[in-house]
Amino acid sequence: MAVSNNITAVLNFLALLCSIPIIAAGTWLASKPDNECIHLFRWPVVLLGVLILLVSLAGFVGAYWNKEGLLAFYLFCMGLLIGLLLILLVFAFVVSHSDGSYVVPGRAYKEYRLEGFSSWLRNYVTNSGNWNKIRTCLSQSDVCSKLSQNYITADQFFMAHISPLQSGCCKPPTICNYGYVNPTLWMNPTNPIADSDCYAWSNDQSQLCYGCNSCKAGLLGNLRKEWRRANVILIVAVVVLIWVYLIACSAFKNAQTEDLFRRYKQGWA
Repeated sequence: MAVSNNITAVLNFLALLCSIPIIAAGTWLASKPDNECIHLFRWPVVLLGVLILLVSLAGFVGAYWNKEGLLAFYLFCMGLLIGLLLILLVFAFVVSHSDGSYVVPGRAYKEYRLEGFSSWLRNYVTNSGNWNKIRTCLSQSDVCSKLSQNYITADQFFMAHISPLQSGCCKPPTICNYGYVNPTLWMNPTNPIADSDCYAWSNDQSQLCYGCNSCKAGLLGNLRKEWRRANVILIVAVVVLIWVYLIACSAFKNAQTEDLFRRYKQGWA
């Protein structure tokens, strides 16, 4: 096997290893309650990771057994997949750049406003057809029920670093001045006209604040937080993949040159 093909085989093995954190990041995103309720964002990363794994495996086989057609297929498909991954990264960065959070005095957690988030993401999530499905999905999850198990006193809850989704959906906005009973049970607001969400709150455990704008904003805050974490892994993976791809292209050209030179020598022999 030519030296260039040896190099290409090693590089494809590295690319195959890069697909593992991509699949892991996608699986982690897909397992989150908010992504379980928004199918558009659930599987793209996993799908890309699996495709990169399969294409890298094809490239490794092509390099190891000197299958030029398979190597050419690998280079074409890997270039396309890297391009798609870059598009996904840019899209995720753009829609997760804006932050609708704000600090609440006397609280460790933040609260969220819809106006602070990307208009595209906001419109997609708050669309009545989408939100009705998302709301039903969230109400059937254990996002809020976990809070009552973890926090008992008001001081414990107010100093807790709960998720944006829990902050927006599981309690009324702080500005309403509801009296704390437990994390998902609040009574007697002293400022009920401060926000429309004050009227939307319900102590019915299947309702809570799932109809509130703060819940929609909390969902967007959760998506932003999770995608920005996943982006770190994806950026590292795509940088390695680009580096591997460029070297693989060079090795492929060198392998073709070596083959032409060998045939030229055989022709003279």
